[in-house]
Amino acid sequence: MVARLRLRTAIGDYPHVQALRDGRVRSSRVNFEFVSVTPVSRAFRPMVRELAFDLSEIAVVTLAQARACAVPIVGLSAVLMRGFHHGALVCRRDSRIQGPADLAGRAVGVRAWSQTTGVWVRGILSEEYGIDPPDIRWVTTEGAHVADCPDPPWVVRAAPGAELAGLLRDGGIEAGVALGGLDPAEVRTVIPDAEASAVGWYRRRGIYPVNHALALRASLHDAHPWLAGELMALFAAARDADPPPPHALVGADALPYGLPANRIAIEALIGLAAAQGLIPKGPINKGPIPAACRAEDLFAV
Repeated sequence: MVARLRLRTAIGDYPHVQALRDGRVRSSRVNFEFVSVTPVSRAFRPMVRELAFDLSEIAVVTLAQARACAVPIVGLSAVLMRGFHHGALVCRRDSRIQGPADLAGRAVGVRAWSQTTGVWVRGILSEEYGIDPPDIRWVTTEGAHVADCPDPPWVVRAAPGAELAGLLRDGGIEAGVALGGLDPAEVRTVIPDAEASAVGWYRRRGIYPVNHALALRASLHDAHPWLAGELMALFAAARDADPPPPHALVGADALPYGLPANRIAIEALIGLAAAQGLIPKGPINKGPIPAACRAEDLFAV
């Protein structure tokens, strides 16, 4: 009997992966050794800098930067986290900011310039409201997960130990993206009626934003040609065992896996990352990211 391939795995504790964790979905060829990392975003840096896991959840922008810098990982297009981001940009409830146009010249916080939600928000600001990234002074608390990916000159680092929620309360920043540690009563969305704006954006663009997928060590992918397909099938089976509820806007298939179902969103995100200077618009060193921003340059399947 051939021993199952054991994969040291770091993924979030989502309902749609629970069947893998509790053994309801299993494989005769793969065994998962789940490593607890909370929040799961803390697994991304050790994955791309140390190959600390065999299989890891990963932000799609981090995956793009890693691939551009020839980090030996490949993506699997099981999209574990996605959502609309118009409501992620907030200001204090008593702020004088009335809409995105008022952000020009102001300080806006985001955990890292490379944070995927921030990339989507900056794309929305630019495409929908004419506010380009350099128009804002972006304040971050950390750098990119991938080494050697510097921030552009209009990005500054907050003082060591500073938290974005505290900076917003104290006036150190006037708005922020995906801020934790705040009471909803303290803030409001910068984009008025953000939910309706997201609906309109989706109907015009047809994009359901992707945030996190999977990254597999390239050495394992190369040594086991069957592995990528097996993993996609397992994650799909787990999702189907505990299916996400229908999404009011996108319909019954609220968490589609695979490149055909996610190509538009993936390639839109890669294009925004290139436009914002997060990945090169052409090949860098031996990196594979071209100006065409193809999903296949990130994802094996």
